Amino acid sequence: MKIAVTRRLFQSEIDRLRERFEVAEWDSDLPPDPDQLRELLSDAVGALTLLTDRIDDDVLAAHPSLRVISNLAVGYDNIDVPAATSRGVAVCTTPDVLTETTAEFALALIFDAARQVSAGDRSARAGEWETWYPMRFLGRGVAGTTLGIVGFGRIGRNLAEMASALGMRVVVSDPAGDSAAYENLPLAELLQTSDVVSIHTPLTPSTRQLLDAERIGMMKDDAVLINTARGPVIDTTALVAALEAGKLRAVGLDVTDPEPLPQTHPLYAFERVTITPHIASATVATRTEMARLAVDNIIAVLEGTEPPHCLNPEVLERD
Repeated sequence: MKIAVTRRLFQSEIDRLRERFEVAEWDSDLPPDPDQLRELLSDAVGALTLLTDRIDDDVLAAHPSLRVISNLAVGYDNIDVPAATSRGVAVCTTPDVLTETTAEFALALIFDAARQVSAGDRSARAGEWETWYPMRFLGRGVAGTTLGIVGFGRIGRNLAEMASALGMRVVVSDPAGDSAAYENLPLAELLQTSDVVSIHTPLTPSTRQLLDAERIGMMKDDAVLINTARGPVIDTTALVAALEAGKLRAVGLDVTDPEPLPQTHPLYAFERVTITPHIASATVATRTEMARLAVDNIIAVLEGTEPPHCLNPEVLERD
């Protein structure tokens, strides 16, 4: 049985697959294009995919041998799960193992954006450090400020605990979130009252461009905006317009729309914007554990045992 792996990963995990299956690995850090992906998936019964690999109904229809797709991520907006379910394909993900790592990175972006760490670094590297500037790179402290968390799942809860320990007041906005320890506000009220807004909601039809021009306009003029969830949750055009109008003290983005963000994109022109290349889960321990869990999902489905995390377990019951 053939397993397609759509990116270069830890060799120890590839070897675990090779002990049981034939493995076709895309030997690059860059993703295959759609035609290359289709060729890679040819005759495969399983696929270990990344968020950049679009698995829609056309792809599934072209590869009827597929029985399991294991996404190396918590999110799965790159996969048409209903289409996979209708075709008897199990869809698995890798949650939990990156919760603390991603929350830590969101907190790092909060500090970076609030205190203009990256902006100062860029200035120093560009040779602009001629003297000590008393009126440049004026940030704000975070203790005593209000952190608004949009989406209160595992990562949002972890960030709330960290921020509370730093003396931040935490409010959340998530109708379905378990927020007993924190005030759960309507989104508009959270945006109007928060000094820092951090996005932790999954990308769904209802959250796409959740922060549009109107909602960004509700935020405080000197608020900090952080996104480590999915780029399309924020309307990028509206964000650029708000920044051009002087809105927002700082922005920290680990995810963008589009992604990757072209080097000519206007967001790069703002000194108060920090952009990182989707690295919130990038620690050796977390990425290793994500790969291990993704491989465990594939092995379990194909060997007839319960995978660690399957989004559509009804497929397994049917089998």
